[in-house]
Order: sequence, then C-alpha cells, then structure tokens
Amino acid sequence: MNVQLLIDNVKQPASNGKTYQRNNSLSGKTVTTGAAASLEDALKIAQSSQQAFKKWSKTGPTERRRLLLAAADVLESKMSQFCSVMAEEIGASQLWAQFNVAGSANLLREAAGLTSQIKGETIPTDKPGTLSMTLRQPVGTVLSIVPWNGPVLLGARAIAYPLACGNTVIFKGSESSPRTHELLAEAFIEAGLPAGVLNFLITAPEDAAAVTEVLIAHDTVRRVNFTGSTHVGRMIAQTSAKHLKRCLLELGGKAPFVVLDDADLDGAVNAAIFGAFLYQGQICMSTERFVVDEAIADAFVAKFADRVRKLEQGNPVDAPSCVVGPVIAQGSVQRINQLLDDAIGKGAEIVAGGLSDRALMAPTLVDRVTREMSIYDEETFGPVTTIVRVKGAEQALEVANDTAYGLSSAIFSRDVSRALDLASRLDAGCVHINGATVQNEPQAPYGGMKNSGYGRFDGSAVLEEFTEVKWVTVEPSDQPYPF
Repeated sequence: MNVQLLIDNVKQPASNGKTYQRNNSLSGKTVTTGAAASLEDALKIAQSSQQAFKKWSKTGPTERRRLLLAAADVLESKMSQFCSVMAEEIGASQLWAQFNVAGSANLLREAAGLTSQIKGETIPTDKPGTLSMTLRQPVGTVLSIVPWNGPVLLGARAIAYPLACGNTVIFKGSESSPRTHELLAEAFIEAGLPAGVLNFLITAPEDAAAVTEVLIAHDTVRRVNFTGSTHVGRMIAQTSAKHLKRCLLELGGKAPFVVLDDADLDGAVNAAIFGAFLYQGQICMSTERFVVDEAIADAFVAKFADRVRKLEQGNPVDAPSCVVGPVIAQGSVQRINQLLDDAIGKGAEIVAGGLSDRALMAPTLVDRVTREMSIYDEETFGPVTTIVRVKGAEQALEVANDTAYGLSSAIFSRDVSRALDLASRLDAGCVHINGATVQNEPQAPYGGMKNSGYGRFDGSAVLEEFTEVKWVTVEPSDQPYPF
C-alpha cells in the first residue's frame, strides 16, 4: 500500500521524493510505503489551510452539518477496508476496527449537531445605552496529531470538532498507521469538503519533531491537539508554549479498577477482561491496575485468571475474530519483558500468561504487585495487567490515586453511595461505577488529569477548545468620558 500527502484535496508525494516503510510486527514484511513530508511540504500545507480558512470560517452551520453527516456515511461505507488495513498495519482485530469506525461515525454525527450550538451571550453592563455581548468564533487552523492505537476514533475527533467550529485542520497521521489515517482523510474529502479545509501529512520518524515544530510555529496554526504518550506530549506542550499556542493533550494512563469487598465479582471480571485486553491493552484507557480488597482478592483473581487463559490469540490478518493480536512492535515486547522480570524478581506472581519472545504475546495477569515494582506505575501498554491487594475502601482509594496518571478508572461495588463518594475523590478524568475503564461516548467530555494531560474532547467541551471568545460592545457615540 502506498500512502501520499493530501494537499488541497490532491494526493501527492513528498516534495523531495522521500518515503519510509511501515513493517508488520509479526512478519517483518513491509505493509505500507508512506510519503515522508518535508519542511517545504509542511509550509505548503500551512499556507493552504490559511487560505481555505478565509471561506470555511464563514460557511454556515447548515453546510458544515451537511458535510459532517455525509462524512459519517462515507466512513461507514469503508468499514471492510478499515478492517483489512488496520489488521495489517497495527494488528487490530475485526472487533477493534469495527469499534473504531462505528464510534467515529457516531462522533461525526454528534459533531454535526454542535455546528448550531456555538453561541455567545449578552452581558449586564453599568453603561447606559450600551449592549455588551460575547461572540464565539473559529480560531484559525488546528494542528491535529494522532496516534496509531485508536487511529480512526482518535483521528475523527481531532478532525470533526475543529471543523464543526469553523476551523481548518492539518491532520498529522501516525507513521505506524499511515494508510488507516489516509483512509480517514479520504472519507472527509469524498464527502465534499472544500480544498484546503483538511490537509493530511505523515512523516518519517526521524523528521517528525522538525516538521511538527514548523507547523506549530506557523502563524495560521492557533490550536494544537495531540493524543499520544506523556513523553511526547510534554514536548508538544513545550513547543506550543514557546510559540504561545494553546494545546489540548490526551496522554498516557495507568487506569485503576477498584474492586471493593461487596462487588459483583462475575460482573467485575467481565468488565476486567474487556478493559484490560481489548486491542492487546494498547488503549490509553486500558485497565492496567486492579486494586482489589484482600477479602475477595483470591476469588476475583481465580475467576479473572481463568478467563484470561481462555482468550483467543491470533494474527488478525488470518483470524479477524481473535481477541488478542500482536503488539505494535518488537520493542514493546522487550520493554514489557523487562517490567515482568522486575516484578517477578521483587515477589510478584504471574498467574496467567508470561514473558514472550515475539509480538504475539500471551495475555498476562500479574498478582501481588507492590509499589517497589516498576510495573506498579509504569504503563505496560500491552496485554499485561496487574493486581494490587489492599485492605478496605480507603486504602483502595489511596492506591488508585498513587500514580502519576489520571485518565480513566472504574469502581465496582454494590453500595452506590460508597462508590460515588470514592469517585468524587479519585484523581481521574473519567470514573465508571460498575463499568469498564474502556468506554467513550461522543456527547460526554473526555480527558485526563495530572500526567494524562489537560483539556477535553467530546461533548460541548470542545466548543471551549476550538473557538475564541470575543467581547463586543455597541455604545452611544456621544457618551461622556472623564477627560
């Protein structure tokens, strides 16, 4: 598969002809050859976006709504293509690909509804004969930088919400999922989006930082949104701050799942299996820490381990219905093995799965994890999850909050009042009582605390992220002044 840049709705190679290869993590074979954007390409794209903004920002809500709804339909029509490409590029099961596409279509329809909800307000004033009000207006061009792990869903939200608010978008796809992200951009273009309103580029890994800085620095770019690792997100934030650009960051996670002594254990295990092992645990919301009351820990771990051992593994290219496929790269295997070795050496017990020498890692459950182990607070971002045993609800809350991250979380208890009290004190942007940590609805605000980033995607929160508020007054021209 060959992937090109998309500038002014025209596919084209990189200006210097440079390409790079995306290889399958299991076979090592080249899956995609991508056009590696240069600094010259970045400047050309920024200029295209700047020009398109002049007209797009004046386009009415009905037309913007129509185009977003059309894009949702086109996206759904490409379901089989997405399933095939995502299996080859990123080892995604059919379930994960379908989840991405269906969720993205719903998100686009939600974004379409926001186009007529961008409102200002009148403000009381002490000045006689004066009208004081605010206007909410598009900001300019939004640079959207998206990862490989939820390529369609995370890409769709980074495109649709800025467009709904009247901004143009520069969509920087991941070098690990270039064809998937190109397919997403194509859906918007096929829906009829005017030239330059959405431009798409990818870079070779070694060029990413330089190209990104050129784009952030450009006058037309007024907002940056980034989804990815905390390490890279910190660099994006620093670069944005240097150029006085506001950014929205959704970064890493170490989602805790609290299981209290009165929990429905069968229900908790069902949510645990889904939240920990959907797409090999390579989701920012994946459950990486189960904080379990010692009174029911043995029973919970036994039920959980039994389900883990029964999960179907495979290569999604050959077995689309498998639950656990390969991790994104061999480097992930080595990193996860190091975390497991450290945990075992410090007293943890592997009750299902274990170390691996290939990308198709067995789903793994590590019991009796303690604070001294690296895996306690370091993201595994793979098919590995942990059990931390605690005594009572207050210690459970203390351990759940004992992390640098604060994205998603869950609490299982039959006592809803107790669970709500804990939820109010849990340091996470999302808390799901008796539900999995992995879930998303486009009408609900989504984002994190602490090292998981700041700002919110989805729901009406995006209006704050992707518009500017302007104060306007209409006053009598003959009003008196003190001198």
